[in-house]
Amino acid sequence: VQLQASGGGLVQAGGSLRLSCTASGRTFSEYHIGWFRQAPGKEREFVAAISYNGGKTHYADSVKGRFTLSRDNIKNTVYLVLNRLEPEDTAVYYCAADMTWDTLVLGQRDPEIWGQGTLVTVSS
Repeated sequence: VQLQASGGGLVQAGGSLRLSCTASGRTFSEYHIGWFRQAPGKEREFVAAISYNGGKTHYADSVKGRFTLSRDNIKNTVYLVLNRLEPEDTAVYYCAADMTWDTLVLGQRDPEIWGQGTLVTVSS
C-alpha cells in the first residue's frame, strides 16, 4: 500500500478543509489509518485514527469535536474534515497506515506506511 495525502491549503480561522488520504494497492481495507501533524519547530503529534472498517475512530483531545474522520474502502480513501480551524492547527498533516490499532493511537512504534504531507495553514 502507498498513501498520498492531499487537500491542504490556506484558510482563515474558523474555516474548514477536507483532507484526503488515498491509497494504491488492494490491501487498503486491511489497514487502520491515522493522521498526524507536525507544526514548525514542534514534534509530530497524533491527530486522529480510523479502524480498517471505519467502525472505530479516535481523536486527540485538541481536535475532538472539530475534526471528523471517515473512510471509503471502495475508493481507497480516508477523509479528515477539519472544522472550526484555529491558527494552532497550522502544520503539515501526514496520513499513515498500520495493521495494529495501538501503533497509531498509542505511538508504540512508527506506523508501517507513511504518505507525504499536505500543508494546512490557518490565518488569524
